[in-house]
Formats: sequence, structure tokens, C-alpha cells
Amino acid sequence: MRPLAPYALICLLAMVCAPGSQAAEAPLPVQIGYLGYRPDPGPLLSNVIGEPADAGQRGAELAIIDSNSTGAFLNQRYSLTSATVDTPEALLAAATAQHDQGLRLFVVNAPAASLRQLSAALPDSLLFNAGSADDSLRSTDCLGNVLHSLASRAMLADALMQFLVVRKWQRALLIVGTTEDDQAYASALRRAAKRFGVRWVAEKAWRFDNDQRRSAQADMPLFTQADDYDVVLVADERGDFGEYVPYQTWYPRPVAGTQGLTPTGWHKTVETYGAAQLQKRFEALAGRWMNDRDFAAWMAVRSVASAVSKLRQADPMAIRQLALGEQLPLDGFKGRKLSYRPWNGQLRQPIPIVQPRALVSTSPQEGFLHPFNEMDSLGYDKPEVTCRYP
Repeated sequence: MRPLAPYALICLLAMVCAPGSQAAEAPLPVQIGYLGYRPDPGPLLSNVIGEPADAGQRGAELAIIDSNSTGAFLNQRYSLTSATVDTPEALLAAATAQHDQGLRLFVVNAPAASLRQLSAALPDSLLFNAGSADDSLRSTDCLGNVLHSLASRAMLADALMQFLVVRKWQRALLIVGTTEDDQAYASALRRAAKRFGVRWVAEKAWRFDNDQRRSAQADMPLFTQADDYDVVLVADERGDFGEYVPYQTWYPRPVAGTQGLTPTGWHKTVETYGAAQLQKRFEALAGRWMNDRDFAAWMAVRSVASAVSKLRQADPMAIRQLALGEQLPLDGFKGRKLSYRPWNGQLRQPIPIVQPRALVSTSPQEGFLHPFNEMDSLGYDKPEVTCRYP
């Protein structure tokens, strides 16, 4: 190898030692807070398997590990401060304590009411919603310092309806539970049905308060008796009765919605485009499957890391501006680059349609077009959003 000429050697040393060079950059610490609060669902009428208590938090933890792996080359150091509490008051107190420690970036796994409270209490911070699928947060009550990494109910319902239309299952029986969440999910299904031309044969409210393990065979066939339908759609987010609808309907028809064939932000059966490696890393960390809240929290932290790598700073408003400017393509292992919608802060993403142990399809379905981005056929599009997102 020929020795470097003196001039070339001087130039090389100048680049390495320059104040703006990567080697001379001071370490950039990026502190992220995780705030978790899931209300007690109360007594269930079935023996449904509940959501893991650490759902969401484990996804954020894995994202910190992943971000530090890449951040080491850029002299960026990511850390997570976690608080999982039992009341809205404790959640606000934990958020205030983290804010007093200097944190301005938060991943929030909490209901819509708590998210609104945190948004108002932390106006100088950027919050990522990884816990509430509430549609009003994306359509009529936008929060200026909140980005949504969790798919909304409208996105899930649109994804499912597109699949039903492709399969020509366009006559549906709708069964709705009694909780507010069930009513919200049903509203999303009604909106999607109108949008994509699915017709309701009948709509029935589930008001039984008995143990479904004992009476499903007796009650469900008669309860689902109606004019002929192609599919039964269930709105039972808590799991009171929905698990007992499949194989018990008056007509032998598929069941979809919150049970049966289900639209979700993430599922164990998603394996393509590198997702299998993400699943394996998560299972090694958490000892269980990754779910939609884990994925939403993972995406939130990875969104921060991607923005910080590009900006070389961790200012929350700079990150927000970059994300909403659609100049931050994100890899979510879903086959397409993801981005945040500038009109409501929702993360665009394909939605898997799954049964408990298999991936059935992914929406948007082929043929459902959009003038700008096919993923905007899922959820609230810009003309449908009435709130002003600053």
C-alpha cells in the first residue's frame, strides 16, 4: 500500500477532528418515558384469556434495545423510564414526575380520557398514543402534541370491510356488547359498512348476563336467527361473549370482528418482510407473543430513534414536525414504508386480518385505490377529519 501524501494525510486528519464530524460529536442522550394504565375490566362473563399485564411496555423495551444497537454508531444513547399504575390520578402523577426529571418524549398506553389529560398537562412534550384506538382522537378531538402509533378502530373496521367485500360477504348480522368500547367498535363497523357497501341484515344487542360456558349452545343459535346473512360481525372488545359465537350461529357462517376473523395492528402470524426476526427478538425478551400494543409502543420508540438519527437532536417539536412533514419513512416490517398522517397524526400502516393461529389477509386489499396513498383508504381520510390539527 502506498503511503498517503502529506496533503492527503492533513485533509484526512482535518475531517476526523473537525468539530462537526461524527467522531467529535458529544454523546446524545435520548430519554423516553413509558406511561401505562389499563382500567380494571371488571368481572367477565366468560373465561377469555386476558391481555398480558406488561403489554406495551415490553414493546417499548425492545425498541430501546434496537435503537441503542443502531444509535451506538451515531453516539446516541436511548433510555426508558417506565411507570405502570392502577389509576388515572397515579398516571398523571407519574407523568409529572418524569417531566420534572427532564423527559419530554412519552409512550402512553392508556385510555382516551387519560391521554387527553396528559396532553393538556404536558404541552411542551410529544406523546405517542400506543393504547387508545378511540376514533374521536383522530377525527373530532385532535391533540396537537400526540401522534398515534396504534391503529384506530376506524382503520380496523375499514380493513375488515374491504376483505368482506373482496370475498363478497356483503350481508352481515351485527351483534353488539354492552360496554362503551363495544358501542365504539360497533360505530366503526357501521361507518365502514356504509363506506364499502356492506348491508346489515339485522343488528342485535347482547344483554345476557349468564355464564356463556354453560349456555352458548342453548342461547346462541336462537339469538343469531335472522334473515340469511353471509357473515356475523361481533363487537365485544372485553370478551364477554364473542368467543362463543363461532360454530354456534343459526346459519353456518363465518364470524368476524373482535372475535373470529379479526383485524389487528400486529399478530404472531405476521412473519414476512423481516417480521419473523422481530417476533423472535420480542419472544426472547418477553417470553410471550407480541401483540398490537407491544407493536405500537415499539413503533413509537423507533419513530423517535429514526427522527433523532436524522435530526441529530431530540427536541420533541422538531421530531413532531419531521414526522408530520412525511419526511420520516419508517420500517414497520409490514412490506411498506410507514408514515404519520399530517391531518391527524395517525401512523399509516397495513392491517393484518387474522384468525387465532393464521394470517388470512392484509388490508388495504388489492383494488381499493386512493388518490395519494392506498393506506389512507383505512381510517379517517383528510376530508373526513373535522378537528384542526395544528
